[in-house]
Amino acid sequence: MSAFKSDFLRIMSERGFIHQISDETGLDQLFANETVSAYIGFDATAKSLHAGSLIQIMMLHWLQQTGHRPIALMGGGTSMIGDPSFKDEARKLLTPGDIESNLVGIRRNFAPYLKFGSGAGDAVMVNNADWLMEINYVNFLRDVGRHFSVNRMLAFDSVKLRLDREQSLSFLEFNYMILQAYDFVELYKRVGCRLQMGGSDQWGNIVNGIDLGHRMEGVQLFAMTTPLLTTSSGAKMGKSASGAVWLDGDMLSPYEFWQYWRNTEDADVGRFLKLYTTLPLAEVARLEKLGGSEINEAKKILATEITAMLHGREAAETAAETARKTFEEGALADTLPSIDVAKADLEAGIGILSLFVTAGLAGSNGEARRHVQGGAVRLNDKVVTDDRHVVTLEDLGAEGVVKLSFGRKKHVLVRPI
Repeated sequence: MSAFKSDFLRIMSERGFIHQISDETGLDQLFANETVSAYIGFDATAKSLHAGSLIQIMMLHWLQQTGHRPIALMGGGTSMIGDPSFKDEARKLLTPGDIESNLVGIRRNFAPYLKFGSGAGDAVMVNNADWLMEINYVNFLRDVGRHFSVNRMLAFDSVKLRLDREQSLSFLEFNYMILQAYDFVELYKRVGCRLQMGGSDQWGNIVNGIDLGHRMEGVQLFAMTTPLLTTSSGAKMGKSASGAVWLDGDMLSPYEFWQYWRNTEDADVGRFLKLYTTLPLAEVARLEKLGGSEINEAKKILATEITAMLHGREAAETAAETARKTFEEGALADTLPSIDVAKADLEAGIGILSLFVTAGLAGSNGEARRHVQGGAVRLNDKVVTDDRHVVTLEDLGAEGVVKLSFGRKKHVLVRPI
């Protein structure tokens, strides 16, 4: 479809969010004529979402900005199983306590992007545990299960991937797509939800929900998916060399979050500006035309705008200034990420490998050792060549801290207490 009439789908199309839509004309007409309720589901597999979920959150943000109602579905029930879609092996089963703890953290991730409330355009947060945990199994099989064809379910790519692997698909996981389809119908009945959105790996699950809605309620539901995003070099979004790019500021500092986006590959700048910021498209077009060293200014704007949406403008500008002092002036910015270490431990001496792991710059001593051997570890801006080096109080600089660096862009200050 070349041009959408509705503001939401036009923005989605212009900014590169759309991969597939189940019925473009019908959905466009629905958006043009009604206030549409649409949902995206988020399972509680960690205490925070990471940057890989930002594209979905931005869809909900634009949905609300164009006068429609976003629904953030918390997977308190489905997290008891775990989505097997395109996974090589079964997820580790979480306890109810783990899930509830994770949900508390995940709920906070949405606050910067959505306005929640009881108004017509206010976002709604729902937990599918409210209905899934109350299901009577035999009744569910009779009322819902009879609408599903196992032959059709086995034909989905997400299922076939696991059937072709040594790690078998359990009956528990096989039920996940039925529960997700039932979520869609339940949300239609409870809050009038007509559209489910998600990544392209969810297409089969969402279409199941559309079919179930037609069979059980005689209603036309809709699906829209986004492309599965990777960087130009093929790296998965939301993952960095040192781990997940968490949205929770306590799990990843605003400065480190800013740095992740500052390190965007040149070819991705324009695409990411469209997807992850609300900058006007004319400004995006100007920035993506920049070449040579000027592309770095576009990357700084990208990093600052994304960080400002999540952590606030002040935190974003502080992160940008910290980076400027560190990289352009060579100064030691006191707003760099830091860890506290007992003064007594520094008096006794701490191995550089152990300290690197404690600072979060490596996941293990072995990884830290490889960084040392590769010449990527610096202590107070001097390359460390001996993986048996011991850091002591003598390494404290004039500012009373030790500066640990991995490469030229990741730094942590060690403060004795």
